[in-house]
Amino acid sequence: MKIISDQMHGALDYLTVIIFALAPSLIGLTGIAAVVSYALAIIHLSMTVATMMPLGVFKIIPIKLHALVELIVGPVLVVGGLVAPTLSTESRTFFVLMGVVIFAVWALSSYGRPGEQAAARQA
Repeated sequence: MKIISDQMHGALDYLTVIIFALAPSLIGLTGIAAVVSYALAIIHLSMTVATMMPLGVFKIIPIKLHALVELIVGPVLVVGGLVAPTLSTESRTFFVLMGVVIFAVWALSSYGRPGEQAAARQA
């Protein structure tokens, strides 16, 4: 069931950017983990402001492409967090958790499907 509307998805995307941007300071990510977290904040912000969805600013990236990127990024973060040999326990946990959250948001988002947008508003 797709319970996350495009508007809610946009808000969650901006929250994700904030989490990636603040994680190095808040949970002590250092080295490559901090660089990856900052890079993901920049990439996610760029993609969110450029996506054709209610909270997008420039609306040049189709929402289906946005969905595909999130479908890939979620599992990659989980696998990367589990197999990267140099990550601390905190970094490993952070990236696995963020991957799971991104994948869950992907799975629950309507991505422009009108019928599911209406159902999400009624819920």
